[in-house]
Amino acid sequence: MRQTELLIHARWIIPVSAGDPVLDYHSLAVDEDRITAILPTQEARSSLQARTTVELGESALIPGLVNAHTHAAMSLLRGVADDLPLMEWLQQHIWPAEQQWVNEQFVHDGTQLAIAEMLRGGTTCFNDMYFFPEVTARVAAGCFMRACTGMILIDFPTRYAEGPDEYFAKGLALRDEYMHHPLVSQAFAPHAPYSVSDDVLRKAQMLADELDVRIHMHLHETAGEVDEALRKDGRRPLARLADLGLLSPALTAVHMTQLEEPEIAQLAESGASVVHCPESNLKLASGFCPVQKLIDAGVNVALGTDGAASNNDLDMPGEMRSAALLGKAVAGDASALPARQLLRMATINGARALGLAGHTGSLEPGKWADIAAVDLNTPECQPVYDPVSQIVYSAGREQISHVWVAGRPLLRERQLTHLDIDELLGRVRGWQTRIAAGEAGR
Repeated sequence: MRQTELLIHARWIIPVSAGDPVLDYHSLAVDEDRITAILPTQEARSSLQARTTVELGESALIPGLVNAHTHAAMSLLRGVADDLPLMEWLQQHIWPAEQQWVNEQFVHDGTQLAIAEMLRGGTTCFNDMYFFPEVTARVAAGCFMRACTGMILIDFPTRYAEGPDEYFAKGLALRDEYMHHPLVSQAFAPHAPYSVSDDVLRKAQMLADELDVRIHMHLHETAGEVDEALRKDGRRPLARLADLGLLSPALTAVHMTQLEEPEIAQLAESGASVVHCPESNLKLASGFCPVQKLIDAGVNVALGTDGAASNNDLDMPGEMRSAALLGKAVAGDASALPARQLLRMATINGARALGLAGHTGSLEPGKWADIAAVDLNTPECQPVYDPVSQIVYSAGREQISHVWVAGRPLLRERQLTHLDIDELLGRVRGWQTRIAAGEAGR
């Protein structure tokens, strides 16, 4: 019998590969961090001998979910100043709180909290935009979590950097440190058109081309953003980015709730990706991304949660369901955004937006063994006629039983294997006490 490190037996394997197959009674083999075989369970039992065998019964294996837009450390601001419009929320509460509290320890603890939550929801990779990205990278690597850490860019000084030159210098140092890391990659992360000047955006584009990295940016998030841009220089933000040369396959544009038909065609022609954050957009009343129109035009649309301060969770299974229901309502078509499309948005499309589709986002031999198991043998998920529909419309993150990143078990029977939750929650409660006191005095 052939030897393998890990062999997982499941009722279904949903690889999210060409043709959208659902493989019944199949098993998955892993060696040296990567998937080596997917084969019928009967054949796997007779031909493979594994160092570790996992029997998952009536479960489905799916690719680990890719959260294509987060501000992970903002988990420590979950519930601060809820139920306010975006700019009031940002300018009067979030930005002052960040100026007061955000430091390396804040980012360390907030990112650990976010990773714990994401792993318990089946997420194996996240695309982050926040201050002190070198801390986010270090925490992700220490938790064995896959991450794309944003080299943050913003015009004004913060506790992280005094101005654009320092933001660039720190970002490039981060890039140099993690250039060959197996789990952590980087993208330039200019915050938004209204907070980043033309010169900074031009330099980011030049360096992105030179270093072959992506650009991750909030764009067309609200009607107010677009109106202000028109008032200032007569151009919508997307037109300004196009004039600056940023509209390209390297761009990952987040939110995109304010789009006109010609802009959808322009996005498709450029090869840019869009990240849809339905629950954050709903909570902040930012508008509705025309997801089905983007997909019909050929745009790669991924899925993200945004930060826990504006969502208020990092629940990708929940985000899939919200995106499906919202997408049908926006399109006025019950057949819009079917379950298989949502699973693609939460997996391979996210990997594509991050430039990682050759390595993760689907369960295929040769790719990293980034895997989530969904237990469908529960009253909430029975009977199962179509496991993909059940995962999107019925299962919640509490059905995620196991998670592997590069073949390493990070969640086993709902228990995290590499994080001390009690100790982490103790630190979180300390932040809660300090931040609440600061808000009370604001």
